[in-house]
Amino acid sequence: MTADDNFHFSGVPEPHRIRTLQILKQHPEVKTLMGKNPFTSLAIIGLVGAMVGLSYWVKDSAWWVMLLLAYGVGAFLNHSLFVMIHECSHYLLFRNKALNNIFSIIANLPHVIPSAISFKRYHIKHHSFQGVHELDADLPDHWEARLIGNSFAGKALWLLLFPFFQVSRTFRLKEIKPIDGWIITNWLVQIAFNVAIWVYFGPGALLFMLASFFFSIGLHPLGARWIQEHYLTLDKDQETYSYYGPLNTVAFNVGFHNEHHDFPSVPWNRLPRLKKQAPAFYDSLLSHTSWTRLFFRFLFDKNISLFSRTVRQERGKVKLTDESKPDLDLVEAQR
Repeated sequence: MTADDNFHFSGVPEPHRIRTLQILKQHPEVKTLMGKNPFTSLAIIGLVGAMVGLSYWVKDSAWWVMLLLAYGVGAFLNHSLFVMIHECSHYLLFRNKALNNIFSIIANLPHVIPSAISFKRYHIKHHSFQGVHELDADLPDHWEARLIGNSFAGKALWLLLFPFFQVSRTFRLKEIKPIDGWIITNWLVQIAFNVAIWVYFGPGALLFMLASFFFSIGLHPLGARWIQEHYLTLDKDQETYSYYGPLNTVAFNVGFHNEHHDFPSVPWNRLPRLKKQAPAFYDSLLSHTSWTRLFFRFLFDKNISLFSRTVRQERGKVKLTDESKPDLDLVEAQR
């Protein structure tokens, strides 16, 4: 595989709906895995509490101690909170959508930057229109890919500043309403939380949270998660990859990405069971076993660039038979 100066074009629909129908036909029992996991709300409370407590403990530490703890501990806690926001975006905690939004906003607090509700809007589009450039904010912009290139320095800078690049992509998605009541609520609650941390704990605590946020999705082995999911690192004909390494235990199984895209209505704790119930489908796919190894490969391998992604022009629709439509509709309800 060599680095290209353009994205890989696919003339076929995205693979997940097709595989979903095939799995439902051969393994109808997987439908029992769909549902809610309200106990995820307890994980959110625990993770937010841990970040708040750690920020208070480290608030007066030397800057290098603060950064070391942010890289080695805070990044993992904050990354887990990203996974919690992801669960809320698919309404996998409660049947009540408002409760999912509320817990998403709570999970967002240690990230300092309000993004939970906006993430939901863009993420659902990513599921529905994977690879469609004007609808999928997970795809880099053309200018972004050309700017970064395939050098170590460029890709390291991209990972370090990943949140800024991610925000810049949203401007090309014209079909999404940028502001509504929930987004305003997200901003107001986040600003109030940031002010409270600054006033009662001090600026050091807020700086620790902010550093943990940038490390959790950027220049850190955890940042390889964003590469693992859809970058063509193993085979240009496979556009989604799962990760089955040990960090899934502290990342709430977010590595099971093919499984999640196929069945977004299955909560995080049941994704390994989904893989076990349909082994012929998932064991035959290429996957990653180490985020750390992928992290360094992405940085140093000049054959991998931001152009190592699949794009398509059609909007991902699959022709459904009358028999298969009800099953897929069940899955699509939370895609």
